[in-house]
Amino acid sequence: MLRNLVRGLIAGAAGTTVLDAVTYADMAYRGRGSSGAPGEVVERLAEDTGHPVPGEGSTRTHRLTGLGALAGIAAGCGTGAAVAVLHGAGLRLPWWVGGPLTGALAMAAADLPMAGTKVSDPRTWSAKDWASDIVPHLAYGLVTYAVATCGQDRAPERCRSGA
Repeated sequence: MLRNLVRGLIAGAAGTTVLDAVTYADMAYRGRGSSGAPGEVVERLAEDTGHPVPGEGSTRTHRLTGLGALAGIAAGCGTGAAVAVLHGAGLRLPWWVGGPLTGALAMAAADLPMAGTKVSDPRTWSAKDWASDIVPHLAYGLVTYAVATCGQDRAPERCRSGA
């Protein structure tokens, strides 16, 4: 189980790197700014638990940005760990099912706190907003699932051969 957990953390880190790369490429292509939503979620959750984030002005803003990014990394690594542990426990799905499901799980981990804290309402998102969320999470899911399951039973031959 520990081996699966470590494999999943590594898989989640790889997937998170890909998610960030796809997101940053979209930002560069479309000329759009980064989202402040992760920091806003951290801010609301911190306040709701009676532990507001300290600081004032730009110092506090930068702190929230950093905490929001760290929360995203934690969610990505945690999702990878969960998927690898489930796979190790016998939940074996083909890549074309497991990858998108892994991406959907990570997307839920990101979007449900935004909706729950009322930082954003996905029901009001445009098609571009959804695409900006779905595409990076799909890339995350495919990479994370591949790394989490590579070399295990029923993994593609290319994984078992080390290629």
